[in-house]
Amino acid sequence: MKGSWIVKIACSILVICMVCLLYIQAGKVVIEEKVLTKREIDQELRGVWVSTVVNLDYPITPTTSSEWLKMQTDMILEKVDESGFNAVFLQVRPCSDAFYKSAIYPWSSYLTGQQGTAPDSGFDPLAYWIKKAHERNIELHAWLNPYRIARNQTEWDGLAESSPARYHPDWVIQYGAGYYFDPAIPEVRQLVIDGALEIVRNYDVDGIHLDDYFYPGSNFNDNNSYNKYGKDFPDIGDWRRENVNMLVKGLDEQLHEADPKIEFGISPAAVWASDYMNPEGSATTSDYSSYYVLFADTRGWVREGWGDYLAPQLYWASGEEWSDFTVLLDWWSDVFKEADRDDVELFIGLADYKTVDEGSGADSVWYGGRELEDQMKACKENSQVGGTLHFRYRYTASSPDIQRVLKEAYPVREQEDEDE
Repeated sequence: MKGSWIVKIACSILVICMVCLLYIQAGKVVIEEKVLTKREIDQELRGVWVSTVVNLDYPITPTTSSEWLKMQTDMILEKVDESGFNAVFLQVRPCSDAFYKSAIYPWSSYLTGQQGTAPDSGFDPLAYWIKKAHERNIELHAWLNPYRIARNQTEWDGLAESSPARYHPDWVIQYGAGYYFDPAIPEVRQLVIDGALEIVRNYDVDGIHLDDYFYPGSNFNDNNSYNKYGKDFPDIGDWRRENVNMLVKGLDEQLHEADPKIEFGISPAAVWASDYMNPEGSATTSDYSSYYVLFADTRGWVREGWGDYLAPQLYWASGEEWSDFTVLLDWWSDVFKEADRDDVELFIGLADYKTVDEGSGADSVWYGGRELEDQMKACKENSQVGGTLHFRYRYTASSPDIQRVLKEAYPVREQEDEDE
């Protein structure tokens, strides 16, 4: 009798444990609280770009060694963490190539030294970066260049046979020393979108990020495409802008269909247009316009709500004659204020590199990190700005002046007690 009671109790406990396990596996029982990312705690974006093109930041030199690539990743992320950043924007497709396992693009020559050659031991750099960044509660955004194939003839000659440019030479246009996919071709737009979708579907990235490279210039030799696709556009500039618009809109829609939580954004050139070009432009004299030179209607994207953020690159000092940081900050703030959207954020791209490259003399506004410090304060005080991105990692890590500014602006929080 007693033995059978014990058996019944044991069976009951077993049943309860099995039911609990099933509920836990079904996601119906929360056994751990959500761990907040640093960005959620900071309540602002504190991002840093890590450039891979021509080995600017990573890797220092091309290598197939998985151990060397891992070591560099660990060192960078440790310094990123110490500097107070909460998001890394890693360049994973600098030239129609890949820093990850891709069925669309070949391995990057900047990674291993030869396009199409993989790292040893089956190593996947992007997967490792994501894992190690997330262990530190730092976001990892995949930064892509949409159209660039090769920067010069040597790179073009070194393209892997698996490059999309090899399969589709009719999609390619040479501009200056470089080679680019033609933004007008529908299949090119879908190639770029499919490449971004491949990353989102296969990797736990926090976002997809484009920079300021769209059309490489106004003298782009796309007359054949214009004659084929541009019949509804009397002005070739309007047609080119529509080609870029279709890419941006397509990325926004298809990425969010694949993952509603993914963050998609662009960091364009700061000057949409100077007011001497367009009365609605900024009070600047720069002729490097995203609207008229790169054919990217960045202001229009904000108004349409394409993307989750825009991070214009305000790479000038306050009071600079060519392009004034304060003027551009105010202009972009007004754009976002007038758009009055709660689904697109404004971040500001900052030129940390000028603290090093132009700040060696005491008479320079960039000397000692003074200009960078003032710009970060201006962004912090601007209600339209939700954070900043810093160009680029190696400068932020190696400059004592930049490190001082960052540590003052981004104090590293001590881990909270578990009881709090």
